[in-house]
Amino acid sequence: MYFGSLTNLKWWRALALALPLSCTSALAQQSLFVELPEPVRLDQAIRYAIEHNPTLAAARREVNATEGQVLQGSLRPNPEFNYQADDVSRFGRTSTMEVGVPFETGGKREARVRSAGLGREVALADLSTAELRLRSAAIAAFFDVLAAQELRATAEESVRLAQRATDIAAKRVAAGKISPVEETRARVAEAGARVTLNQSESELRNSRRRLASLWGNTAPSFTEASGDVEQLPLVPTADRIVGRLEAAPQLRRAQRELERRKALVTLEQARSVPDFTVSLGVKRNLELPGEQALVALKVPLPIFNRNQGNLQEALRRQDKAAEELQATQTALSSTALQALENVNARRRDADLLRQEVLPGARSTYEAATIGFENGKFSFLEVLDAQRTLIAAKSQYLIALANFHRAQAELESLIGDLTPENER
Repeated sequence: MYFGSLTNLKWWRALALALPLSCTSALAQQSLFVELPEPVRLDQAIRYAIEHNPTLAAARREVNATEGQVLQGSLRPNPEFNYQADDVSRFGRTSTMEVGVPFETGGKREARVRSAGLGREVALADLSTAELRLRSAAIAAFFDVLAAQELRATAEESVRLAQRATDIAAKRVAAGKISPVEETRARVAEAGARVTLNQSESELRNSRRRLASLWGNTAPSFTEASGDVEQLPLVPTADRIVGRLEAAPQLRRAQRELERRKALVTLEQARSVPDFTVSLGVKRNLELPGEQALVALKVPLPIFNRNQGNLQEALRRQDKAAEELQATQTALSSTALQALENVNARRRDADLLRQEVLPGARSTYEAATIGFENGKFSFLEVLDAQRTLIAAKSQYLIALANFHRAQAELESLIGDLTPENER
C-alpha cells in the first residue's frame, strides 16, 4: 500500500486526532517499569532505582545534551558567498561573485571545545551526585520497609500476647481468683494491640509505595523486602571519611566548574583577537571581454569593542567558582563528619537496646507471666511488662532503621562505603 498520497496523509492525521486519550495514557503506562511479584533484595532495589528513576533519566538527558555543545564548539565557521550586480539594465551590467573563507585566530576553536568538554564533565558530576542521592534514598526506603515488616510482626506478636493474657485472665475470673475488672482490662489492652497492628500495616503499605516510587511504580508488586534489618555494617573511621572526600561528586563538580570558568576566560581572551576573512572571486563586465580576478582581505579593527566586557564577566565568574569550590570543600567536610557522628550515635542506640534493654524487658515479661499464672503477680504487672517489651522491640527496630538511614545519608556524600571484597 502506498502511504505517500495526500489522501492517505489526511487519513493518518485524522486517525491520530481520533485516537482516544485513554489509549495514549495506556501506552504511556506500558512504558513504566513494574517489578516482578517476588521478594526484592537491597541490590535489586538499588538497580531498579538507578535504571528506571524518571528524575535520573532526566539528568542523563542533560549529559546527552552537552554532547551537542562539544560538537558545536568543534565546528569551523561557514564560508560565505556574495553576488553583486552593479547595473540591472540590459547593457553595461557589471556582476561580481565572491567566496569568502573566515579564519579564526587566537585558538578560539580549541577554547570552545575545551570549555564545552568541561561543561559535559560538570553535567556528569551532577549525574553522579544524583545517582548517589538516589542510591541513598533507595537504601533508606528499603530498610524502612524491612523495619516496617518487623514492626508489623511485632504488632502481631503483641496481639497474640494480649490474647494470651485475656485467656489467662478469663480463666482466673472463672476460677474466682481475680476480679472481672481484670478481664476487662485485658480485653481493652488486646483492642489497643489490634489498633497498633492496623497502624503498622498502614505504615508498611506506605513504606512499600515509597520504595517502589523510586523506580517509577506507584503500585508496588514485590511481595516483601528480603534482608536482615539487624545486620549492621562497620562504621567507618573519620580518617577514611576524610580520605574519600576528594573523590566526592559534589567536590569534583565544583572543581570541574572552576576549570570550565578558566576555559571560558581563555575563550573570551581569544575572542578579543580579531578574525579575518579571505575572499576570492571574479568580476565580469558585459561591455568588456574577459573577467577580472578579485582577492579581498577583511579584518575588523578592534578600536572600541575589544570584548573587554565579556572578559571582565568571565574573570569575575572564575573568581566566584574558586570561592564556591572552597565553600564546597568546607561544607562537604563538615557535613560528612556530622553524618559520621550521627551514624555512630545511631549505632550506639541500637547496640544499647539490643544488649541491655531488650533482654531485660523480655525476662521481666516472662517472669511476670509465670508469676501471674501462679498467682504471685497481678494482671496489671503482666500488662505493664508486656507493654514494656513491645515498646522496647519497637524502639529497637526504629533505632535500626535510623542507623541505616544515617549510613545512607553518609554514603550519599562520599559514595559506597562497603569494602570492595564484600560488594
